[in-house]
Amino acid sequence: MEVKKIKLKDVALRTGFTINTVSRALKNKEEISLSTRKVIQETAKLMGYFVNTIASSLRSGFTKSIAVIIGDISNPHFGITVKEIEVLARKRGYTIFIITTEEDDHLEEKAIQSAISQNVDGIIICPTQRGIENIHFLQKTGIPFVLLGRRFEEEHDIDYVVCDDVNGGYIAIKHLLDIGRKKILFLNGPSYISSARDRLQGYKLALQEAGASFDPALIREIGVTAGESRNEIKKLLQDGIEFDGIFAFSDMMAWEAIYMLNLKGFSVPKDFSVVGFDNIQSRFYFPMLLTTVSNSKTTMSRRTIDILLRKIKDPLIKNKFCEVLETRLIIREST
Repeated sequence: MEVKKIKLKDVALRTGFTINTVSRALKNKEEISLSTRKVIQETAKLMGYFVNTIASSLRSGFTKSIAVIIGDISNPHFGITVKEIEVLARKRGYTIFIITTEEDDHLEEKAIQSAISQNVDGIIICPTQRGIENIHFLQKTGIPFVLLGRRFEEEHDIDYVVCDDVNGGYIAIKHLLDIGRKKILFLNGPSYISSARDRLQGYKLALQEAGASFDPALIREIGVTAGESRNEIKKLLQDGIEFDGIFAFSDMMAWEAIYMLNLKGFSVPKDFSVVGFDNIQSRFYFPMLLTTVSNSKTTMSRRTIDILLRKIKDPLIKNKFCEVLETRLIIREST
C-alpha cells in the first residue's frame, strides 16, 4: 500500500484556510492569530504533515541549522554550554548539531568539512589551536563562524567570545595565597591553547603582586582530556615534589586531582587546597563543593549566538566582535 505524502494544500483543505495562511501558521508567524495557528498546527500534526526543510532551504538559501564544534561533549562544561546554545538557537528558529574533535586538529578539519557538507548557515567552534590552518580554511569558505572560549591573539579579523582568563588565573592564585598556601601547583592545559597561556599570566601576576617567587617546576602542562590529572598528581607525589595548593585548568581536572590525593591518604582542604575553573557545580552537585573560577555560560552562549546570527543575516558586516566576559571566584569547601 502506497503511503500518500501530506502536502500544504491537504492541510488547507482540511482546515478551510488558504495555503498561504497554513504556511504562515506552520512557521508560527505572529500575524496569524494564536487560535488559528493552534488549529492549523494541531491539524497538520494529526495528518502527519511535516515541513520539507530541504525544499525550504532551496527557496530561501538558508537551512536554519548551526554546527557546534567542540573538544569533548563528555566534559560537563561543554555539555552545559552546548545545552544553553541549543535552547537559545531553538528560540530563534535554528537547530544545532554537535561534532566533537577530541582536541585533535585532524578531527577538527573533518568536523569543519562535515559541517560545510550539511550546508549549515553558521558554525560555532572551540578550536583545538594546535594550528590555525583549519580556521584559515573556514575563513575562505565564507561561512559565518565564531570562536567559543579560545582565541588567536595574533589574528585581528576572527570573531570570538571568551572569558577573562587572565583575571581567572589571578583571582584563583590570590585566594590560595591569601589562605596561606605557599607552593601552588598549576595543572594547566597545553600552552598552545590561548586560555592556558592567559591563566598562566594571571598566575604569575598574583605571585608578583604578593612578592612570591615563581617556580617553573610547579607548572605542569597536561592534556585536557580525562585521566591526565590523576596520572600527573600520582607522579608528582612519587617524585616528592612539594606543593600545598592546586589550581587546575578545569573543574574536571581539579576533581581528578582530589580523587588521587584522597586515594593516597591526603585530605582536601586540610593537606591541600584546590581551585578549579568552570563552575560546573552551578548545575551539578558533588559530595565536596569545589572552589572555582566562574564565568556565565548563559551569557557566553547568548553572546556567541547573537554574534553568529548577526553575521548570518548580514554576511557583508564589517564589524569584528571580540568579547571578553567577566570571571569571578566562587569559594566553597575545597579551600
